[in-house]
Amino acid sequence: MEGQEQQSRSRVVKVDSMQSWDFHVNQATTDQGSPIVAHFTAAWCMPSVAMNSIFEDLASNFQDVLFLTVDVDEVKDVATKYDVKAMPTFLLLKEGAPVDKLVGANPEEIKKRIENLRSHIL
Repeated sequence: MEGQEQQSRSRVVKVDSMQSWDFHVNQATTDQGSPIVAHFTAAWCMPSVAMNSIFEDLASNFQDVLFLTVDVDEVKDVATKYDVKAMPTFLLLKEGAPVDKLVGANPEEIKKRIENLRSHIL
């Protein structure tokens, strides 16, 4: 029961189309001035799936950052636009533009890069 409750309060937004991507990026950039971290994932990629709960935790800890998740098999055009070729890939955006990219499942490194992204915005 507790797991279901936590899942419904997820701070990670699932992107399901290019339009959805554009909407969330534009909203975070223009309305809130929020930095963005996007997790490019695939259901068949075990390291990527393993990062999902870590990404949820990061979203809870960094509430001033917008966290997006993009399944590369469902939203290929977004993955192609940002030249994502391996999963997991984490793309960090500031003012809607990519400023950093991390390929691979490295929880400590992504946390460090998010802290760095935030420190340049605040």
